Amino acid sequence: MTIPGVILIEPDVFADDRGYFLETYRDARYTEAGVAGPFVQDNLSYSKARVLRGLHFQNPRVQAKLVYVFAGEIFDVAVDVRRGSPTFGRWTGARLSSDNRHQLYIPAGFAHGFCVLSRSAHVIYKCTDLYDPAAEVSLLWNDPDIGIDWPVRAPRLSSKDATAPPLKAIDPQRLPSYPGG
Repeated sequence: MTIPGVILIEPDVFADDRGYFLETYRDARYTEAGVAGPFVQDNLSYSKARVLRGLHFQNPRVQAKLVYVFAGEIFDVAVDVRRGSPTFGRWTGARLSSDNRHQLYIPAGFAHGFCVLSRSAHVIYKCTDLYDPAAEVSLLWNDPDIGIDWPVRAPRLSSKDATAPPLKAIDPQRLPSYPGG
């Protein structure tokens, strides 16, 4: 990944002619890989083709997330929105699917979003803090200053995501702070 702290995880998969088995999370192994917990909430999202969800973050009550796909394929994105970060406003992304079984760890202080590349997708993500609607902030999915190269044209958006402000229009006090920044 191109931003320190965002980690692409390729779990060990034990496959044979019957199917496969993998651990989606084991605290000691993931901590060793740089994934900071503890996780306190799991979410499941179902979305149809060309749906784009995001970009969202919380402040206060910032959340780190561990994202993976149970069924389908998505393009998952993390945007550094931490005030004072050397990578502020930069993004990175990865294709996650039920076929590649990759996971993306997104540190606290990042905006998160994804678009569905398959007919539908079931996305599971673990969070390090509880969802708090009063703390949620939306960021414009196609902010030209960030320049995310989404692989879906004319995505299906919620009204909240379609009208979210660009990063430069968000009150800096709503942005999380970079540790030591």
